[in-house]
Amino acid sequence: MFLLKNLPKKKLKKMIDGFDFAAYAGECGVAEPLKFRNNCEVLRLFLEEYNQHVNLTRLTSPEDFYFKHAVDSLSIARIFPELTAAKLSVADIGCGAGFPSLILAMAFPQLQITAIDSIGKKITFVKAAAEKLGLTNLTAIHGRSIEMNCKKEYQNRFDIVTARAVAPSPKIYHEAKCFIKKDGRFIFYKTPQQAAEEAPLLANIKGISWSNTSSFELPGNAGERLFTVGKKP
Repeated sequence: MFLLKNLPKKKLKKMIDGFDFAAYAGECGVAEPLKFRNNCEVLRLFLEEYNQHVNLTRLTSPEDFYFKHAVDSLSIARIFPELTAAKLSVADIGCGAGFPSLILAMAFPQLQITAIDSIGKKITFVKAAAEKLGLTNLTAIHGRSIEMNCKKEYQNRFDIVTARAVAPSPKIYHEAKCFIKKDGRFIFYKTPQQAAEEAPLLANIKGISWSNTSSFELPGNAGERLFTVGKKP
């Protein structure tokens, strides 16, 4: 893993004014918040450089990276603290440039993260970032969840299936419904508006009990967030 001394001093000082990201990480249950903050900056710089040659995301400024990527990705651990200590297998559907999968793998090394995306250039980046950061608990797979869902090696495999800014919850569920173990859960990042719009459609899905967590404001005026949770009764 990269340590504080590996970053240029100017970059270390270029953190978000008025926001203590390390303190936020500690509140989310990260065991070594300063080291985690530093590794996030390594990831941000790598993403910024990589993005100049391969278009992965438009959100590469320090403010966008920390508030709209890192903080949001990490927020799941504040609502589901078992992620901070339990040895769980997690599938991130449509992982994009690695959010939340890279953030969660850095924050909680006991988690086994499988990052899945159908876009090859994004998976190539996630693999490269995981290697750069020394993440041995993350596997990146180039594939479509709807096709993987039919393969035995991915069925009944995960404790948690999550997705962030990908597609409506019913679509993700139908494309990955065989992924979770008998007592597993779907936990999707949503806004209150998205959750309200999707609730009637989720209510029609048999064999799964759906609920929403309380909503909360993300720091940095990054918006309002809640989680839609699905599990077998």
